[in-house]
Amino acid sequence: MADFSAKDVKELRERTGAGMMDSKKALEENDGDMEAAVDWLRTKGLAAAAKKAGRTAAEGLVGVAVRGTEGAAVEVNSETDFVAKNDKFQDFVAKVTAIALDTKGDVEALKAADYPGGGTVEEKLTDNIATIGENQGLRRVARIGVGSGAVVSYVHNAAAPDLGKIGVLVALESEAGDDVLQPLGKQLAMHIAAAAPLALTGEDLDAETIERERAIAREKAAESGKPDNIIAKMVDGAIAKYRKENALMSQVFVIDNKTKIEDVVAQAAKEAGTAITLKDFIRFQLGEGIEKRQENFADEVAAAVAG
Repeated sequence: MADFSAKDVKELRERTGAGMMDSKKALEENDGDMEAAVDWLRTKGLAAAAKKAGRTAAEGLVGVAVRGTEGAAVEVNSETDFVAKNDKFQDFVAKVTAIALDTKGDVEALKAADYPGGGTVEEKLTDNIATIGENQGLRRVARIGVGSGAVVSYVHNAAAPDLGKIGVLVALESEAGDDVLQPLGKQLAMHIAAAAPLALTGEDLDAETIERERAIAREKAAESGKPDNIIAKMVDGAIAKYRKENALMSQVFVIDNKTKIEDVVAQAAKEAGTAITLKDFIRFQLGEGIEKRQENFADEVAAAVAG
């Protein structure tokens, strides 16, 4: 039998929505490789596209901070949500996010930065672990900015001001005033929080991700039994659809469910009488991509693996 456990079957079911036996079969066919099993299920039409970015598998907080035309986002993880609600932990995340505005968007540089009151960020984190009694980690940081215009922030599921489960920053390059850029940026940030785009444009999407999607689309198309030239067109169509759905500028605005984001920005620029460019964005969702093992499993899952 392939090397996998009841935990793996449960995790695969949660990630893909596939049935218990299909999940077990996928792991068997792929020697227990979780990512290969996800792709196998998708190829067989037994699972929806599983976005790791949609998985919240760790506790803690995401913090955002804006100063002038610059912004920073930070994720600090904890073992439990209880600690995330701790005032000391929240104060630490808020201060570290502010410090991140003066760093280069690098975790190690942020850890080495001076912390208010003495010591470094890393030393303060170590002290917090000892004081609070639970492991914590500074996982990632990113910065964003424009020469002129505005950086606008939004936090979804806020636990405190500028702290929550999902943090978004939007960079708008423009000579327009805050009366135009702030409300536009807020609406765009809310869209990004909900729609979880993977890149600004289709061309910006990760090449490795595109190749993975292409391989899945090719295998699914091949099962149709159609000629190679038709299969090639089917694959190209699937990739074009993937790019459109996962690139911010071509996504449909969640607020009206009909206008593309690029057209939303263009219309705002027309009404303002000056150019507005959506330069970049940051979206941090707490725990995305982190695998968190569960300790309690349904008897049927254990039975499936044992069988």
